[in-house]
This record gives sequence, structure tokens and C-alpha cells, in this order.
Amino acid sequence: MRVVSVIAVGALALTAAACGEAPQDDQAGGDAAAKEYNACMVTDVGGIDDKSFNASAWAGLKAAEEENKNIKAKYVASKAEADYEPNLTQYVNQKCDFILSVGGLMGPATSKIAKANPDQQFGIVDSTVPEQNVFPMEFDTAQAAFLAGYLAAGMSKTKQVGTYGGMKIPPVTIFMDGFVDGVAHYNQAKGTKVQALGWDKAAQNGSFTNDFVKQDEGKKISDSLVAQGADIIMPVAGGAGLGTTAAAQASNGKYSAIWVDADGCESTPNCPALITTVVKNIKDAVKEAVIKAANDGKLAQSDGLIGTLENNGVSLAPFHEFDSKVPAELKAEIEALKADIVSGKVTVTSPAQPKK
Repeated sequence: MRVVSVIAVGALALTAAACGEAPQDDQAGGDAAAKEYNACMVTDVGGIDDKSFNASAWAGLKAAEEENKNIKAKYVASKAEADYEPNLTQYVNQKCDFILSVGGLMGPATSKIAKANPDQQFGIVDSTVPEQNVFPMEFDTAQAAFLAGYLAAGMSKTKQVGTYGGMKIPPVTIFMDGFVDGVAHYNQAKGTKVQALGWDKAAQNGSFTNDFVKQDEGKKISDSLVAQGADIIMPVAGGAGLGTTAAAQASNGKYSAIWVDADGCESTPNCPALITTVVKNIKDAVKEAVIKAANDGKLAQSDGLIGTLENNGVSLAPFHEFDSKVPAELKAEIEALKADIVSGKVTVTSPAQPKK
């Protein structure tokens, strides 16, 4: 799959890697240091191994480093929201060439530090801020989640499916909006009454773990949804969602899950319980942004990327172990629905959609 944007064309894949826990001053000297382009990433509180958006962003930096040997990637993991500004400031002081903030929670801190350092190049995933020196990478995941909702409705045996979020912020609720609308679209097309639990789009209210880490909180919410009859659940909660996927795998088929952000069959240990993933191509967006900045200079806020179904910035992952379980007719309907969304025949909306 390929992302076509103002900055790049790239292939979608996911890897995860590890790095140091805190930023360190570079000690290299001479000509080699002059050629280095330092790309420095600050995670949100979900941490580097969230199997989701932080891990995907780090994979993008490592891919950029691999392709352009002058690029040197490193990260610091934020343990609390209070760490955002100090971590960003440390990297400014270290004179990093590109500083990447990951996640919508980091928007205010990034805006503040970028405004104070107008000559510093920043990038941010899942948010946009006014400062021109911050390049935004956003994703219209409502489109791909719409397909996931339609799929879940078509696969559900109980005719009840569910979703929940980590925190009530736009990069989370956009998934949930798309999912429940996809269920509604299935009902309209088929004359069925599949119920979507966990999120009321009209009221913009639903179930949340209130963080992106605590797996027991994710399991607690999915247990409640299962008790209400849901047999397919889409957590939009980063690492907290692993509580759901692990429990789904242990349920011996009682219920299944749909993962988000990075293909769960590549990033989590729970592939047998995952029907598919609503993918954000964060890896390629980050990779190509960093390479572009390293090769050609600064990236402007006004040139930011919005990933869609049309440019493969968002997608449904392969069905993997569920491939033989998804009816051929349903697969064909999803492909047709994707084409209708791309063409504009079917419109997917969410208050959280990124604006061009």
C-alpha cells in the first residue's frame, strides 16, 4: 500500500524497536557529526512499546535512519503529561534537527515549545498546531473504521458489537464515530438491527479507560461490553486495549477484537483473536517527513499530511487468521464500500476529522 501526499510515497509495514530511555547529548565530533541529521522523538504517556501509535512512529524514524544513513534517531518516553514540555525542551537544547511529538495529548506542549523556538523543526502525529514550524501528520481514521464497523456488524453472531476509547480526545473518538456509523450503514443496507455499544456518536459520549496504559481497565470495559452481549470489540486505547485482546484470545471464541493503529497481528501477541486492524500509516508518514526534512530543509505546518483511504494513509489490515472465516460476499461488500467512500458516493463524517 502507498501513501500519496505532499511529502512522500511509501510502503506500509510495521516494525517496533527499542532505544534509550532518556535523551543524551551527542558527543561525536568532526566531519561525521556535521553530516548527521538528528531526529528525536518524544512519546506520549503510552510509551514506546504500546503496540500502537508510539511504536509505529518509532518504526518510522528507524526506517528513515535505515534509508538515509546520515539520519540518527533517538527517543525519550514520557511517563506523565508533565514530562512533555521538559522532554521537548531537552531536545531543543541538544539541537536536534527534527523533533517529533507523538499523539494528540502532546499538542499544547508542542505548540508552546515550538512558538518559543521558531527556527526549530518539529513534527507531530495526530494533531495540528498553529505554529508554522510544526509539520502535522493526521489521519481520517473514521473512513477505515467505517469499514471495520460494517465488517463487525456482518460478522457478529449476537448482533451486538462494541467499542471504547482510552481518552476522550479527537484521535480516539474519530475511530469510534466511524465504527458506529459503519454498523448503522450495515443495518441500513441489510435491514438488520445490529447494536453498537460503548459509544453514542450523537451525544459524543461513551466508555473510556482514561489512559492508554492500564490493561486491567481495558479488560474491565470489554468484560462489561461482553456481558451486554457484544461478541466483537474495537478498543481505541493504545496499550490499555491489550487487556481486551488478551481476554478475547483466552475466551475460546466467545468474542473477538479489532485492533487499531498498527496491524495487531504484527504488533501484538493476540493475532488469533483479531479479525483485522484499522490501520494508520504512521510509520511511512513519519519516515518520509523526516527524510524530506533532512534532504530538502524545513517542512511547513501548511503542507501537512492527512491520511485517507484514497492515499492509503488509512486502511483495513489483512484478516490474517480470520481470512477463511470472513464470508467472500462480505469481503466484496467491504471492497465496494471502500470504493464508494473514495469516490464520495458514501460520505463518512466525524466532528474529529482533520481539516485541510
